[in-house]
Amino acid sequence: MNYILPLLSVLIGYAIALIIKPKKKNNLKLLLAFSGSFLLSLTVMDLLPKVYESHNHSIGLFIMVGILFQIILEFFSKGAEHGHVHGHDKINSMPWLLFISLCLHAFLEGFPVGHHHDLAYGIAIHHLPIAIILTTFFLNAELNKTALFVFMVSFALMTPLGTWISDSAPIITQYFTEITAVVIGILFHISSTIIFESSEGHKFNIAKISMIILGILLAGFV
Repeated sequence: MNYILPLLSVLIGYAIALIIKPKKKNNLKLLLAFSGSFLLSLTVMDLLPKVYESHNHSIGLFIMVGILFQIILEFFSKGAEHGHVHGHDKINSMPWLLFISLCLHAFLEGFPVGHHHDLAYGIAIHHLPIAIILTTFFLNAELNKTALFVFMVSFALMTPLGTWISDSAPIITQYFTEITAVVIGILFHISSTIIFESSEGHKFNIAKISMIILGILLAGFV
């Protein structure tokens, strides 16, 4: 399940955008709010306590490195990791900066999954609306269908690849706590940004608050 869930979530989101072509942005924003709160809750309740159990006094620094690294990635991806894509111009070729930064983000997310199995659910729920939004954006921008397919399949494979390397490479095991702390910083930034960007003008409403609370409660039971 550690490998299958993150993979399937992107492919399912890709298929939903191709076949159903969802039009209601508010529904996607509510799904984003739920995914952000679910992912943030898993990070705070599961990942964070485990890394501090190591008594490594540099953990806070590595978390801040993760936050900074994600900010740098978003300079190139323009916030695609949290569904923040805009524009109506045609795209004639593969957007390589967006592709590389998004895949690197997904790849790093997979590292802690082998030791924190619940995170696979959080990443899967996080990637589903992102895949729908990205596919819809590229379809509207008339990106070549082959390039779109390569983009989404590569994105789908990145998190399982990160999990597999984390499980297989001895050097990753040696520095697993530090790497996990960096990923925590990445997840902190992503999930909190999703929560605040999933409504117009950063205003909270009852539906959004309900989805955030639901995400927190479900994360507590996972």
